[in-house]
Amino acid sequence: MSDIKNLTKKVVKFRDDRDWKQFHDPRNSSMALVSEAVEVMDEIKFKSDKQIEDYLKTKKSKIGDELSDVLFWVLLIAHDLNIDIVKQFKSKMKENKQKYPVEKSRGKNTKYTELK
Repeated sequence: MSDIKNLTKKVVKFRDDRDWKQFHDPRNSSMALVSEAVEVMDEIKFKSDKQIEDYLKTKKSKIGDELSDVLFWVLLIAHDLNIDIVKQFKSKMKENKQKYPVEKSRGKNTKYTELK
């Protein structure tokens, strides 16, 4: 079994053991996902580049915890909506490669619609 499937099983079991599925419709789950993503940003908000560098030397695991919370919701939403997230990710990366060919996008932060 893949790591993603194992993690998904753990997430679903955690949720179901607590009888929380009743609260996890797509709207509320997506709001929880966004809330957790904001917590990632909160860890470095209002810090200079140097402060972030220093912060990461001792608090990187805090950001890891927040990223784990984001992953929890990604896996749960994908499970509940019956989306094969690995297949979807591979498809999206293929699409991104077409939108952002290396020869046009390397070293640039330009949106694909503006690449010439």
